[in-house]
Amino acid sequence: MLAFFRRLSKSKIGNWIMALVLVAILAGFALADLSNFGTGMPGFGLPSSTLAKVGGQQISEKEMQDAMERRLQEVRQQNPTADYATIVGDFDALLGQMIDQRAIIAFADKYGFEISKRLIDAEIAGLPGVRGLNGQPNVQAYQQLLAQNRLTDEGVRQRLAAELSARYLLLPLTAEARIPAGVASPYAQMLLEEREGEAAVIPFTAFTANLKPTDADLQRYYAANRGRYTVPEQRVVRFARIGAEQAGNPTASDAEIEAYYKTNQASYASKETRDLTQVVVPDQATANAIAARAKGGQSLAAAAAPAGTKAAVSSPAAQTRDAYASIAGDKVAAAVFSAAQGSVVGPLQSDFGWAVVKVNAVKTVGGKSLAAAKAEIAAKLNEEKRKEALDDLVNKIQDALDDGRNFTEVATQSKLPVTTTPLVMANGASRTDTSYHVPAELAPALKTAFDIAPTDEPELVQLADKSAYVLVSPSQVVAAAPAPLASIRDRVAADWTAGEGLVRAKAAATAIAAKASGGMSLADAVKQSGVNLPIQPLKTRRLQLGQAPPQAVPALRTLFSLPVGKARMVPDAERRGYFVVKVNKINRANALAALPLVGRMRVELQQPTSDDYARQFVAAVREDLKVRRNQGEIEAFKKRLTANTGG
Repeated sequence: MLAFFRRLSKSKIGNWIMALVLVAILAGFALADLSNFGTGMPGFGLPSSTLAKVGGQQISEKEMQDAMERRLQEVRQQNPTADYATIVGDFDALLGQMIDQRAIIAFADKYGFEISKRLIDAEIAGLPGVRGLNGQPNVQAYQQLLAQNRLTDEGVRQRLAAELSARYLLLPLTAEARIPAGVASPYAQMLLEEREGEAAVIPFTAFTANLKPTDADLQRYYAANRGRYTVPEQRVVRFARIGAEQAGNPTASDAEIEAYYKTNQASYASKETRDLTQVVVPDQATANAIAARAKGGQSLAAAAAPAGTKAAVSSPAAQTRDAYASIAGDKVAAAVFSAAQGSVVGPLQSDFGWAVVKVNAVKTVGGKSLAAAKAEIAAKLNEEKRKEALDDLVNKIQDALDDGRNFTEVATQSKLPVTTTPLVMANGASRTDTSYHVPAELAPALKTAFDIAPTDEPELVQLADKSAYVLVSPSQVVAAAPAPLASIRDRVAADWTAGEGLVRAKAAATAIAAKASGGMSLADAVKQSGVNLPIQPLKTRRLQLGQAPPQAVPALRTLFSLPVGKARMVPDAERRGYFVVKVNKINRANALAALPLVGRMRVELQQPTSDDYARQFVAAVREDLKVRRNQGEIEAFKKRLTANTGG
């Protein structure tokens, strides 16, 4: 909303500050109740309702409650069931942000860094929607802006003062963070460092050829990994769809269509629109001169040219009378819409000044006869009738359920089509019939079916597209339990074999890595393992790690973490086995080779350096102002907050 943010975000320096400083520190302004800046209770002590104090600024329970409420609303956009217990981990961070932003304000107050009323007025004048048709700030428009955003003039002024203080204090510190070439050069050389080595690939499959689990092996493995083979709860679910067909599919009569047309005739009547050119000036004398030149044959723009910047020229097109009246006022609109095409109207006094208007074109648009509108009206009325009939039927069904009727009785009485599923899981799939899946449109009803018990009253659930309802009830429940070993024996055997293979692969990799680190070549260490394993050469620069295939990243990172001659075992990210990586050679880049990269490193280091400057400054401000926390009240507030789980 603020012009400051719009202007700041358009500059290169501004982008750094917005991304690093204002998001990290000024974000607290959006999270705190900024309309309370400067209104905290003065005094040396901390009242019981005060959580922290920074200089003359205080953070009250009310302000923290407001901040947590806003945070909860943000989280609920992604997780509708979230409550204060969900976000209690954000409390300390939010309080820290509020303390930092109050520290900036208190620091400015302490050292006489005053934000003038004129500067704040200039910021308000730059807010979108504040200026009128003549380009000047308009009080009425400003009041509308405040009302639309639920703000007060005092609150906006306090918020602007706070943000301007932070702007002028932090920008000079962070905008010119310069990184010397001598600092960036070692980083550039490190990125260009090249390493050569080898990697022995040790898949678990190399150790599974002769593994054959016994029944006892499978029993032990199955018992130790029962959670892996647990089948989720399954249910047989009954659905009874309640749509327009069951409600009778009522349609509108010709008489109803005609009555609707007459009642809403204004919507089907033709409308007059006008293309206009208008000039608004602050005084009548200037308007008289413009009107005289325009009526003498000049275009309105040419007639307004001698007035210079005093004249605001615009060309609103396709204006209805009501739309134009909302811009220029009823008096001007009445005159303009009673004039003939080509006429020059005015000057007339409006809310924004003296207006002279030319009617460029008069057009008639829209308009439908009853015959032309019949199909449209019939569709609308039919939809309303079907919805009403459906709602009536649903209400009758709900009344029957409230009277104690069961699923079968209600479905039979209302002649509802019933569908019964095989045993299905909560995702709609069936283990007993792999070709079956609950239709996607019934997903809301399926969720309800897994939330209620067979002995509970059936539930009515509206479909996502709101076209119908579904009466739902589970008729059988099979609790979650591990699948019988006999039914998944092959799967358990494969898992046991893979697990045993990984154990043996890890032992082999550990032995190979130890020997390779002890001075033996990687090839000889592999040969002594007795298993035929592939060895792949490795050669890359640190700069290229980000471009490596995901499966190669663990081995390449290990290559850059070891000294020459050393080896290390590293597991494959997908549990397919292990790598043993050995470093054979390190080729360090010299300063000359790194020169082309130094400039890039200076730019990349400038960003975190700016951020660090800001953090250090705010830390120094906190130290200067001696932040005081009411820790007892903070802990008590947290407990009260989490006790209120409803938000």
